Amino acid sequence: MLKNGNGSLTQMPRTMSEKIIKRRPKPILTKIVSNTPGRLRLRVAHSHRQKEEMQRLAKTLEANPSINDVRMNVHQGSITIQHNRDDESFQNVLATLYDLGIIFADITGGKSEAAAGVSDSIVDLNKRIHDATKGLIDLRIIMPIGLASLSIRQLLTKGLQLEIIPWYVLAWYAFDSFIKLHGNTSQPTSTSEQ
Repeated sequence: MLKNGNGSLTQMPRTMSEKIIKRRPKPILTKIVSNTPGRLRLRVAHSHRQKEEMQRLAKTLEANPSINDVRMNVHQGSITIQHNRDDESFQNVLATLYDLGIIFADITGGKSEAAAGVSDSIVDLNKRIHDATKGLIDLRIIMPIGLASLSIRQLLTKGLQLEIIPWYVLAWYAFDSFIKLHGNTSQPTSTSEQ
């Protein structure tokens, strides 16, 4: 509804309301990691950790006169905002975040912060191995090969005895992890740090 010249409400044209809805940003799930006077640190959900998206957020935040500095880490999904220490400045920063479509929520998806950190570390290790070998090897190959090697070693040193970790258990884990890790043939999307 819009007010016309005489103060009464009129129906907004359909095309104008559709344009407003189309311009509304897609929600970006974010968690406040720390909030101290003059500094706000956010963690963006995994689904929004693309370099272009994070740079767009940082560039828009830097244009805010209340914000002194914006730092981001694409891989960790971290955005640190240095702003003026007063409450008005903080409210201005929150308004800018809201305009960008940022919604504050628990983004760990049922995982604790520690579990999310371990998961992020494994993803980082996998990416480093993948990049170092130019895509030939990643953790989905190394884990089954490592377990298979341990099972062969156990078989050669202990024979067919049923001891603490029998060879066939390690062999089964090698086979099982290979099948599970290669069940999804889609490649993970890579993210890069700034």
